Amino acid sequence: MGNYLYDSLIAPHESSDAVFLVSDNGEELTFGAFFQATSRMSHALVKAGVGPGDRIVVQAPKTVEMVVLYAACLRAGAVFLPLNTAYTTQELAYFITDADPALLICSSDRIAPLETIAKRSGARVYTLDADGSGTLGQAAAQQQNSFETVARGTDDLAALLYTSGTTGRSKGAMLSHDNLLSNAQALVDLWQITDADTLLHALPIFHTHGLFVALNTALLAGTKVRFMAKFDADAIVSELPRSTLMMGVPTFYTRLLDDARLTRDLVTNMRLFISGSAPLLAETHVAFEQRTGMRILERYGMTETNMITSNPVDGPRLAGTVGRPLPGTEIALTSAATGEPVEGGAVVMIEVRGPNVFKGYWKMPEKTAEELRDTGFFITGDLGRLTDRGYLQIVGRVKDLIISGGYNIYPKEVEDVLNDIDGIVESAVFGVPHADFGEAVIAAVIMDRGLTCDTDAIQSQVAERLARFKHPRRIIPLDVLPRNTMGKVQKNVLRAEYAT
Repeated sequence: MGNYLYDSLIAPHESSDAVFLVSDNGEELTFGAFFQATSRMSHALVKAGVGPGDRIVVQAPKTVEMVVLYAACLRAGAVFLPLNTAYTTQELAYFITDADPALLICSSDRIAPLETIAKRSGARVYTLDADGSGTLGQAAAQQQNSFETVARGTDDLAALLYTSGTTGRSKGAMLSHDNLLSNAQALVDLWQITDADTLLHALPIFHTHGLFVALNTALLAGTKVRFMAKFDADAIVSELPRSTLMMGVPTFYTRLLDDARLTRDLVTNMRLFISGSAPLLAETHVAFEQRTGMRILERYGMTETNMITSNPVDGPRLAGTVGRPLPGTEIALTSAATGEPVEGGAVVMIEVRGPNVFKGYWKMPEKTAEELRDTGFFITGDLGRLTDRGYLQIVGRVKDLIISGGYNIYPKEVEDVLNDIDGIVESAVFGVPHADFGEAVIAAVIMDRGLTCDTDAIQSQVAERLARFKHPRRIIPLDVLPRNTMGKVQKNVLRAEYAT
């Protein structure tokens, strides 16, 4: 039967002398050396008691060894479960207990509290630190350079990724070999990724974007990866002239726009800039094109579905849209109230079906049944509309919809108006409880440096463009908006902060 994902991503390169990963210190790892490293790591996992289908929980720094570990999990037939490095011990206790792993891998400074939790779950513990050292590497170093890869099929689990849990406890999305491979194949073809590319990788790898979108496509295409521990503007500027491809979140691009070194000459060698994980402001899209002559390609995806839509490489990339469905992926636009299909440009629920859609939530059959229809369509919880050119525009999350006095108010519509006002850099609109209207509209705004927030002037301009029931009842100036590690504004934090 073979190993479905490994056979396509890693096996074809096992004898290649081409460079795969280049770390921050300039060390290069060829595809062939990477294959041997995954063999040694696979042996170490098996000797630690890992078997097919076992979960391996990892909370460790972003290192080349982490990529080796991911590939070794595939080869050993295990299920890779990476966790945000910012999670506290209390948060980790939930994930470890829920996932019931065979193995827990963490940095040395976390081992004391986590060892106790792991023992309760019967998991062994190894360490992996930022410099690549730790007991995991020591165990792997003693092993052979060849390994008989464990057979896994299309529907076997390859990864378990937990959602952020902003509306309740986190849910583990079960992702199969076919979920990941089919999406990587679609993206490689659509974005025309080849072994001639060099990818700038500054994303975390505990998330779909940095792990699957970036690394799986690079492995599949034989792409060289400049592997950075984190986003660093100096390092990015230094590497742009030698790179062709960059995947980032919107904050990457706003930080680069704040850097005077970002010019057309600097990006002459670049082929493609891609943005995702959070909405890219139309203003950022326009400003980046004006500065560099290049239009950022925005796409749309979720933990449960991998990538769903993308703007094209060859063709118009429309600011404020996330493009059309990937080949093999269907989207359905339905009424959030009834689930029935809705025609035209109305704001509706987005549903998706295809080989990229996950197998369900770990140990949550009821939640799976709620969000994954018998027809195979997954209810994303996102609201959107189709433009007259057939491009999808994301309006917001259903949970962010504000209902005030019986009227539906879509935060993005108000945010678009606020963001067009001179002096406002960015805004976040959310609802809070209101005795008379049910919910009241509140707007948090970030002002340009040196400017004060003139709420009367802002309200006056809003009044010219929006019906009265959509007007913010309060405008709150902030220095920064609360965001998660992938740059998404956390409106649940704002709602909690200003609920009274």
